[in-house]
Amino acid sequence: MNIIEKQCKVCPIGCSLKIIKDNNKYSVEGNRCNRGQEYGINEIKEPSRVLTSRVLLKNGPMSRLPVKTTDIIPENLVEKCMEIIKVTEVSAPVEKGDIIIENILDTGVNVIAARRVNSL
Repeated sequence: MNIIEKQCKVCPIGCSLKIIKDNNKYSVEGNRCNRGQEYGINEIKEPSRVLTSRVLLKNGPMSRLPVKTTDIIPENLVEKCMEIIKVTEVSAPVEKGDIIIENILDTGVNVIAARRVNSL
């Protein structure tokens, strides 16, 4: 039996979770909602992250544009995604929600602008 302790990140409460793995069966203690239970199990079985970063911005009032993924990225692809994001270049104007990178690494997840930027 393995016991792993994690802090839940599903909501602002931040419950202290104990995820117990016993013979390929999982249970979670310390969660105050079902979302915490799901988060705990998924965090052990398939860790993944919503990525936030910045891409290079041309013709704008700043040099970088904040971006984020539209869904979670498997943890084993995070580093490769970040490599692609850090060399991506866009030109202003950009609207919040514009797709900056479509279907990054064939994950079905887009990288979108996290804010609006006017051109100079």
